[in-house]
Amino acid sequence: IAYPGGTVGSYTIPNSVTSIGNNAFDDCQPTSITIGNNVTNIGTLAFIECSSLTSVTIGNKVTSIGGDAFYLCTSLTSITIPKSVTSIGSFAFANSTSLTGVYFQGNTPSNDSTAFSSDNNLTVYYLPGTSGWGTTYGGRSTKLWNPIVQTKSATFGVRTNRFGFNITGTSGLVIVVEACTNFSNPVWQPVQTNTLTGGSSYFSDSKWTNYSSRFYRLRSP
Repeated sequence: IAYPGGTVGSYTIPNSVTSIGNNAFDDCQPTSITIGNNVTNIGTLAFIECSSLTSVTIGNKVTSIGGDAFYLCTSLTSITIPKSVTSIGSFAFANSTSLTGVYFQGNTPSNDSTAFSSDNNLTVYYLPGTSGWGTTYGGRSTKLWNPIVQTKSATFGVRTNRFGFNITGTSGLVIVVEACTNFSNPVWQPVQTNTLTGGSSYFSDSKWTNYSSRFYRLRSP
């Protein structure tokens, strides 16, 4: 089954689907794709030239991403690769020139040096405790994704009518701080974007008194 050409907007691949075939979304223009949690592989050329695609959520059972799968997805700025992925094909994300961050949740998948060809502004991020990572991956520089809120620091808490805290981690990380007011049914909203200059950055929220409660979390851009 092929995705209908010319269809736009968000699309969720249902959990009944176990495999995305070759060229399934070739030159289609969805803006957002969510891949169901029963999909195990993404075929060759599956999303090639989906130039309107800005967001992709990959299900947690995908083990392989085929060659050229996201080639020329020029509006895609970031993507998270789940720890289930063990192989990434040649040129899988090549010429997706807006990509600035690819976030890996697991160990290094097998790949060759072409996976991110021409994605010149891209940094590859990996988590503490995962293995196989060096200074480059797929021809791009890597960084450890390890931001930590310093809750025991003297900077944590109310200071000059602001609630704030220090965030530490690998120098150069860009961190988005989000907040919500109901932790049991959260709606997260971005509050501030911080860059860890020299491995640290101070977050402050001047509007914290507007709410009876306020919860925070960190995410990638």
